Amino acid sequence: MAEKKYFIQKNPFEVPTTDGKVIKEHFGLATDGNPDISIAHMIAPPGWSEPFQTPEFDEYTFIIKGKKQFIIDGDTIILKAGESIKIEKNTRVQYSNPFSEICEYLAICKPAFCMDSVNRESF
Repeated sequence: MAEKKYFIQKNPFEVPTTDGKVIKEHFGLATDGNPDISIAHMIAPPGWSEPFQTPEFDEYTFIIKGKKQFIIDGDTIILKAGESIKIEKNTRVQYSNPFSEICEYLAICKPAFCMDSVNRESF
């Protein structure tokens, strides 16, 4: 019997958080050890934000529901459901959901997300 050339992820890794954000990594370092790409399903609660960061990876975001705010090089950008963005590596960015409803989105990082390469600042 031939080896299957696909894998269906039914049990993503749920990243522990302290800020109410839900992060379920479907593929990446925490799930399958792949250093080349990570794909995560995220839910950011109303009022959520992260400190600025300058990741060493490209990050693609696709908004499924709600809105998400990005501050990139002094520009404030708000994406809504159905919109997407690519942020190139080594770009200083802050992510937040200052709105009154949850924001559900997909985040794809290339190479894979890693705490050692996100370069997150302190609040």
